[in-house]
Amino acid sequence: MVFWVSQCYLCSMFVRKKKNKSGVVSIQIIDKSAGKYKMLKTIGSSSNSKEIEDLYKQGLEFIEHYQGQKTFDFGLHNFTEKVKHSIQNITIEGINLLLGKIYCEIGFNKVGGDLLKQLVLLRLSHPSSKLKSTQHLHRYFGLNINEDKIYRYLDKLYSNHKETLQQISFDHTTEVLGGIISIVFYDVTTIYFQIDDEDEIRKRGFSKEGKHQNPQIVLGLLVGFDGYPLAYEIHQGNKFEGHTMLPIIDSFKAKYNLDKLIVVADSGLLSSANIKELQERGYEFILGARIKNESNSIKKKILALKLTDNTSVIIKKDDGLKLIVGYTKKRAKKDLYNRERGLLKLEQKIKSGKLTKASVNNRGYNKYLKLEGKVYINIDYEKFNQDAAWDGLKGYLTNTSLSKEEIISNYGQLWKIEKAFRVSKHDLKIRPIYHRLQQRIEAHITINFVAYKVYKELERQLKEKKTSISCEQAIDIAKTIYAIVITDPSNGSTSKETLLLNDEQRYLAKLFKF
Repeated sequence: MVFWVSQCYLCSMFVRKKKNKSGVVSIQIIDKSAGKYKMLKTIGSSSNSKEIEDLYKQGLEFIEHYQGQKTFDFGLHNFTEKVKHSIQNITIEGINLLLGKIYCEIGFNKVGGDLLKQLVLLRLSHPSSKLKSTQHLHRYFGLNINEDKIYRYLDKLYSNHKETLQQISFDHTTEVLGGIISIVFYDVTTIYFQIDDEDEIRKRGFSKEGKHQNPQIVLGLLVGFDGYPLAYEIHQGNKFEGHTMLPIIDSFKAKYNLDKLIVVADSGLLSSANIKELQERGYEFILGARIKNESNSIKKKILALKLTDNTSVIIKKDDGLKLIVGYTKKRAKKDLYNRERGLLKLEQKIKSGKLTKASVNNRGYNKYLKLEGKVYINIDYEKFNQDAAWDGLKGYLTNTSLSKEEIISNYGQLWKIEKAFRVSKHDLKIRPIYHRLQQRIEAHITINFVAYKVYKELERQLKEKKTSISCEQAIDIAKTIYAIVITDPSNGSTSKETLLLNDEQRYLAKLFKF
């Protein structure tokens, strides 16, 4: 195992200009501490005199920053016990340098104390249960925090800091987006628990994750453009998702004193009651429309359309709302694929004799089944072919004055809230939740909300810096950047040095100036 240590008494370095046969000059860092000359690093090469001098200055800066650096192989027999014992601690430092910096830039460091910051950064780098979190904090970050302390902190986190943390997130998002927030995007997901019994908040209901046997909660998330998180609420696991939207939007609008708000949501939240309430409360909206459920007259108009790729039309409804219908070849291809896959499954079930009475319903692609006589089941291929007329069509219901292009574009932002759920569930591992008390469940969601905000800001800064590195790659690199604490055996002084051992670590450090 090889480490870089910062001890000036161990080595001496200088910058060398080496002229190659081609005439190009290489600027190198040379170490002569062991009595032999050893090249440690090539800063760069050039034949241009000005560039050579610039490279030479970079070499001097490198030595100034890393003065005394030398590699030691802990496996060598001549590596003295004295130097071994001088190493006091080795911990991951990159996570704090990268994500901790962003956490503070957003302003989260103003509340919650160090423990909140540690739990948020751990959720981004090593997501796990609270029990494992204590192990990770000790193993990777040199922090001794027991599980009881974390649970006591969770008990007060939600009641003391939830609103303030959301306010900080809102203020930062407003600044990033450059003005007042006038369009919000809403969606819900379900998060299950590894328990059998229900309680006041954890109920069995329709699970988006297929965990129907597990009690769950419903999480509603409100975001702005580009998926920046704005607010969230949790609801009982058996609550219809359409009933979760208005309470969080009303609360958000009142809290931030917003006069006008356009709400964007998918077709799962579309109901006549929701539409009526949105209109009564003065909201404008863009909702995904279930065009196959429209009246016969509207459906005839839709099927009579001759749309080409990326075109759309507006159909005015009797209730004053506008129905925008758009068509894309990409969606048509996907719709056809899904229909054919569903049909193939039905054909395989019939052929194998595994199609039972329970299979005969009007869900999914079973609508293509028909009963002939008492027991004979067949596939209605005519109905299957008729459905092809709907391939590629997508509907949007609105009461806004926006153009149809703006409506479709705004609705298209919803995939970013879906990404937010994917990041929360897969990267941050928000599920399953093992907490029993509601305040701890709320605190767990709060930590994930803050972590996702930090993730989004990292994503924004990477994009702003025009780098090809993704959030996941940046975090992975940061996890390999260690810090070493060493006591100088000659005078007893202790120093800490961040170890940047390869090009990608140095690139990340330069990118974020740490």
